[in-house]
Amino acid sequence: MNALGFAAQSASAPLESFAFERRAPRSDEVAIDILYCGVCHTDLHLARNHGGFTTYPIVPGHEIVGRVSEVGTDVSRFKKGDVVGVGCMVDSCQHCKPCLKGWEQDCVEGATFTYNSIDRRDGTVTFGGYSDSITVRDKFVLRLPEGLDPAGAAPLLCAGITTWSPLHRWKVGESSKVAVIGLGGLGHMALKLAKALGADVTLFTRSAGKEEDAFSLGADHVVLSGDPEQMKAVTGRFDIIIDTVPYDHDVNPYMTSLALEGVLVLVGYMGPLATPVRAGSVVQGRRAISGSFIGGVPETQQMLDFCGQHGIVSDVEIIPIQQINEAYERMLKSNVKYRFVIDMASLKS
Repeated sequence: MNALGFAAQSASAPLESFAFERRAPRSDEVAIDILYCGVCHTDLHLARNHGGFTTYPIVPGHEIVGRVSEVGTDVSRFKKGDVVGVGCMVDSCQHCKPCLKGWEQDCVEGATFTYNSIDRRDGTVTFGGYSDSITVRDKFVLRLPEGLDPAGAAPLLCAGITTWSPLHRWKVGESSKVAVIGLGGLGHMALKLAKALGADVTLFTRSAGKEEDAFSLGADHVVLSGDPEQMKAVTGRFDIIIDTVPYDHDVNPYMTSLALEGVLVLVGYMGPLATPVRAGSVVQGRRAISGSFIGGVPETQQMLDFCGQHGIVSDVEIIPIQQINEAYERMLKSNVKYRFVIDMASLKS
């Protein structure tokens, strides 16, 4: 099937119009006409080869909402016209221990990611959601609850599940005290989800002036992390801290704000921490540092259903695809509240 998207041809090249081919759906696959695609920091990092493993040309995009256009002969869960979502993965081995537990992101053989990955059946490179269509194994297609704005729902497929997964794993509920470090694409979703789960929610921020936004998104309290008195006042307070900071930073100031057996969960940064963690702040109080990477397919559907019940979507700025390079530059400056979403109808203009 002929497809049209936007791709980068090298690490230094801007994203530009790119014609390519999508396969017709296999017997267990779904073809989707893409309506909206969110813009994630990962898209920028891979387009510019910050990790050193990008294959060009690259068509980014893994926060996809679209409408089913065709289903394979063995597909019974979806029909033509259904509004669906596709997140960061499009396949996995389906037989290893993590896959059987619904943790496909940790597939022992390696998950097949939505773009810049290798299709496990034909060896081709996967192309993502900055395009007019995509073909995906039906087990990796999510049903979008009725009533959710499709543009606002798109970032739920990455930013939503990335923050939902640790909240769900550590059983956040009405008696929980949750803190979120950073108010961006991930942070604003963590605030919304934690509040909807009934938690008492605090935002840690380095910047004054974010109180109004934080409160509107669900925070009950705001703490300036650079203020020693404010930090001292929250010593031993939090059951879980969701750390959304996407770059190297010192986590030590936050460790003493954890309660007994509290946990700080890294969700925004995967590189080395240059400042060593003081062992005493972990040993005392039985505290822990953990991490979480997106989430599996069953957990993602659970998150979408929860968002449908509570009317939760991301705060988005909708852009035409022709503005994607400008959006990348603005994203580097944190100049968006809080997620860009591409209207794929703009591909036709």
